[in-house]
Amino acid sequence: MKEEIIKISLAGFLKYGIRRMTIQKLVSPLGISSKTVYKYFNNKEELLRQCLTLHYNRLFDDALTVFDKEPNAVLALDNAWKQALENDFGINKVFYHDLNYYYPALQDKIIKKHGNKISGAFKRLINQGVRDGYFRKDLNPRVILEAMTVLYSSLTRTEQFKKFGLSPADLAKHTVRVYLQGICTGKGLKQFNISG
Repeated sequence: MKEEIIKISLAGFLKYGIRRMTIQKLVSPLGISSKTVYKYFNNKEELLRQCLTLHYNRLFDDALTVFDKEPNAVLALDNAWKQALENDFGINKVFYHDLNYYYPALQDKIIKKHGNKISGAFKRLINQGVRDGYFRKDLNPRVILEAMTVLYSSLTRTEQFKKFGLSPADLAKHTVRVYLQGICTGKGLKQFNISG
């Protein structure tokens, strides 16, 4: 029952946002009372924490799937960032507004705790790209990952780029893709020409 509550609640949060959703509204599709929910969770924030854990694990697993499908490090990174932006922008903006405004520390804590598997995969991919001659050898993979993370956060957690009215794909083209091209060797840049 606990897992069902988390799944249904996450779907409600993603669709309608966090702030306006009560426990009762979240679990009404299950036909259970809020009293039942409180047997598993002390409060709405604890339920949200569990929902965010599920949400970010899904997003991280999606990125890992992209990495596994694409043996080319340049294309794997490019595709993973595009997919991540599409995932983030495909969700009701009220969800991320509420999350970033009311629960930024909780979001950071979840990402930090559960993001290790994805950051390790990113570092391995960057190192692979260096070995394969796609990425410049003089760059530090940890710094590259941190810079990409900061850039991604500015795209998804701030209003900085909204004024341009660009789609997620165009935002990626003008930001993350430009950064990726900057870490590439000539051989790596040719991969961008192949992928468009």
